[in-house]
Amino acid sequence: MTVSRPGDDAPSLFENPRKVALTALIVLLMFAAIYVLLPKLIGLEDAIEKMGEGEWQWFAVAVGFNVLAFGSYVALFRGVIGENLVHLDWRESYQITMAGLAASRVLSAGGAGGVVLSYWALRKAGMRRAEAAERMVAFLVLLYAFYVIAVIVFGILLETGVLAGPNPVSMTIIPAAIAGGVAIVFLLITLVPGDLERRLSLEGNNWASRTALRLSKVPATISIGIRLAFGFVREPRKGGLAVLGAVGFWASNIGILWATFMAFGVALPIGVLVMGFFVGMAANLAPDPAGVGAVDGGLIGSFVIFGESASTVIAAVLVYRLIAFWMPLPPGIVAFLQLRRTVARWEAEGRSVDDDEIEESPDHGPAPSNTLQNEVEFQDSPIRGVRSDG
Repeated sequence: MTVSRPGDDAPSLFENPRKVALTALIVLLMFAAIYVLLPKLIGLEDAIEKMGEGEWQWFAVAVGFNVLAFGSYVALFRGVIGENLVHLDWRESYQITMAGLAASRVLSAGGAGGVVLSYWALRKAGMRRAEAAERMVAFLVLLYAFYVIAVIVFGILLETGVLAGPNPVSMTIIPAAIAGGVAIVFLLITLVPGDLERRLSLEGNNWASRTALRLSKVPATISIGIRLAFGFVREPRKGGLAVLGAVGFWASNIGILWATFMAFGVALPIGVLVMGFFVGMAANLAPDPAGVGAVDGGLIGSFVIFGESASTVIAAVLVYRLIAFWMPLPPGIVAFLQLRRTVARWEAEGRSVDDDEIEESPDHGPAPSNTLQNEVEFQDSPIRGVRSDG
């Protein structure tokens, strides 16, 4: 008999229509407050009216970049998941990623809603719990690694004058330093051995050992996921699709923002565009519905600090948000409904696995993950030797 475990059931938000309706209502109210009431309160009513002055050709270019962002996101997911651990065709990969994008709009927090939904789908597709967790960590690390690298590189180049444009310290060196600190933390996490749980399981059966054993799963999983992401970068032959997907996703989003500014006749210097985007998007970590309010304020504030006209910035950011954040919702909802039917088919085929039927004990440590043994046996890469079976 299969026991239902956390992560094996559909995310509760999508199971409860009342939660969905309440979240939608909150999002709509915040949307109205940010985009209708706030401009009136601060005397920028013309920002909303300015939206009608944009050139539709540039709006079409922005939509094209958004379609490219969709494709890049699917490519990143498919490149990270691979084919050997669980079989997913392109249609199924599309359903998971598009449904995940919609979920990340419902719950911002750095895309937490999408991660939860994707993890659930991978479990239903037949991936073991540890493997699904490690792959999702690799997915996030690979995606946000280019975010961090871009902030460091463009921040330094803009501050030193290599790239043209205004260079206030709050938008250049400070964000670059913070990004550098984040990078160091994640590099240090890779020092955690991937078989930490197995090693601790040999130390005893007292309360402290059992607690340490349970807690060790988190850093060990993150460490394996980070090394796996590094392996994709080090071995383009096997990780090229994932790397191109990650780079393409961010480049496409920046392209959307560039096109919306161009629609209002503003050609931002590349350094200002990139730093304004990434620093403003840091507000996406706020766990508010769809990032409404936090992300908008972050993007608007970033470009105002760079000296751009507030009314133009508000209009450009609003159009960007409509295209990049709201446009994925309808296809994402459709993809989620399709995914539920796909999951039902997987369950009928018996693809779901219960990898907890054999109770773990101090004498019988947890079964090692296959994540690092299958198609990503990266030779001479940081991924090699993550696990120790001896």
